Amino acid sequence: MNLQKTFLNIILPAVAATLFCLCAEASSTNTIPVAGNSWVVNPAPGNSDSISHKGNMKWENRESIIRTYFKTTKAGDIKLALRGRVSQGVSEIRFGFGSSSQSTVINNSEFKIIPLGTIKSVAAGYHYLEMQGIEKQGGSFAEVSDLLVVCDDKIYFVKDEFYWGRRGPSVHLNLVAPKDAGDILYHYSEITVPEGSDVPGSYYMANGFSVGYFGIQANSPTERRILFSVWSPFKTNNPKEIPEDQKITLLKQGDDVHAGKFGGEGSGGQSYRRYFWKTGITYRFLLKGEPAENNSTDFTAWFFAPEIGKWELMASFRRPKTTTYLKGQHSFLENFRTETGCLSRSALYSNQWVCSTDQRWREIVEFKFSCDATGHKKNRLDFSGGSDGKNFFLKNCGFFDADVTPGTRFTREPTEKPPEIDFAKLP
Repeated sequence: MNLQKTFLNIILPAVAATLFCLCAEASSTNTIPVAGNSWVVNPAPGNSDSISHKGNMKWENRESIIRTYFKTTKAGDIKLALRGRVSQGVSEIRFGFGSSSQSTVINNSEFKIIPLGTIKSVAAGYHYLEMQGIEKQGGSFAEVSDLLVVCDDKIYFVKDEFYWGRRGPSVHLNLVAPKDAGDILYHYSEITVPEGSDVPGSYYMANGFSVGYFGIQANSPTERRILFSVWSPFKTNNPKEIPEDQKITLLKQGDDVHAGKFGGEGSGGQSYRRYFWKTGITYRFLLKGEPAENNSTDFTAWFFAPEIGKWELMASFRRPKTTTYLKGQHSFLENFRTETGCLSRSALYSNQWVCSTDQRWREIVEFKFSCDATGHKKNRLDFSGGSDGKNFFLKNCGFFDADVTPGTRFTREPTEKPPEIDFAKLP
């Protein structure tokens, strides 16, 4: 294909940019940074052309399909443009929006506005502009800094903190324990990950508590883990800075369980076991928190896989300068890989119970929904949670349209069937 001939048949970039600016005067122009709002979706998220949360977007692979997302709040016409350039020669790029598709040629070596046209009657909700290279003369197809969207109403996109915006919003079940629960010694819960929701980078936290967390995660297409951690009372992201008298002590670990230290988001003791859990199967979690000697508390976690058929020990940690039973029961769903923040995931959280020091089980049938700062700031609005009657559920990422307000309370139907666990026989 003769790229130069194609270029002569389109509006010159300088003239087109002037027309775009004139059209935008009566409307609102939204400058969407591609670094925080774009993902490579083909061949798969995370390929060699992965988008960084820093700097501009460049890609070389002809097979790569890149999408830049944003959310409109009402139906209407929108105008689209890019701010970009080519490093050398001329590039032809296919742009798609909904059912519309066109190819555009770029030859400017300095950053300029490149109009893409007007889309009529765009519905409210999440949308994406799709880009794919067709031909190029330089090393990359193009370098793009921003997508420009002109419309008559407010739109939503990731404006800052691109790393967290690319990970996507985390969502939480803040469990409401019965008022007569007293001192909670055990917390029991179940999780089922639906088929197709086992996206790499997902952490499905079952039993969260005031100083730690316990759940399962999908690390990659070939590796999955069970994870149990306890934070040190010393606040730091570097475990090497923790004083000796504030370190988490490992008391016991289960078979095939790795135990050590962690940092980055607080620091403390961590244990994990590589176990390829499966979608559609319900897994059980049991956590114990009990005061111990010398102003310390022991936290112990067990995991039950139906395919194994018995409770297995994860680990037992002692936290110093702490005297408490279990507090702050919660669950959550998060994505920890930026390259999969464009993919949706969900989980069912069912059959939640607490057992107090009086040895009575009490069922948890209510929770308060919340999200993290990415959701509260409305950088991302693709989050949801609620009840389907029998189960609580959480869902995030993937740019689906949802309408769940943080702080909303939900209930599920009680099972009235407490767990049958012989505590004395737990490993």
